[in-house]
Amino acid sequence: MWLTVFVGTVIFIYDVFKTVSTVLGVAFLIRFFLIQPFYVSGPSMEPNFHNNEYIIVDQVTYRFRTPHRGDVVVFKWPQNTAISFIKRVIGLPGETVEVRDGRVTVYNKQTPNGTVLSEAYLQGVDTPNEARRTLGKDEYFVMGDNRHNSSDSRIWGPVARHLIVGKVWVVIYPFSDFHSIASPSYGKGL
Repeated sequence: MWLTVFVGTVIFIYDVFKTVSTVLGVAFLIRFFLIQPFYVSGPSMEPNFHNNEYIIVDQVTYRFRTPHRGDVVVFKWPQNTAISFIKRVIGLPGETVEVRDGRVTVYNKQTPNGTVLSEAYLQGVDTPNEARRTLGKDEYFVMGDNRHNSSDSRIWGPVARHLIVGKVWVVIYPFSDFHSIASPSYGKGL
């Protein structure tokens, strides 16, 4: 009788161990290869993202395509890769981005004379600081939505592709702010 109880207990412990190992293995794979949680710190992305929000970053999409203009991304800061930032992609590889007189103009093969970005998500805020950058093969120009209170490519230059962690997918907390993130459209040639 005690042997039956012992064998039953061993089988139960083995089943629990298998289940816990499987769950932890799947959680590890999801966390490190598919999605990553991120905590928004600071006001640089207001009014669209707020201090103390929790977001989920999609780490898969950019394995199959490059970042698009308007995507909100999390990346490692070029000056200290231990620090991560959240910003919006404004300029793509090979383009020239100019910030002047409160506007952002993008120059590329489709628009060699430049196109001023229409950025409705800024809710009427102009873009301070002067900057002009021509981006290299794997470089992106990123800016915070709160242009008056953002340290971004205007100050420290472009972000290399390998530093981009992923695309912001959804705001998950606070629950009252729960929503998925859509990238804006900038029109023809952009």
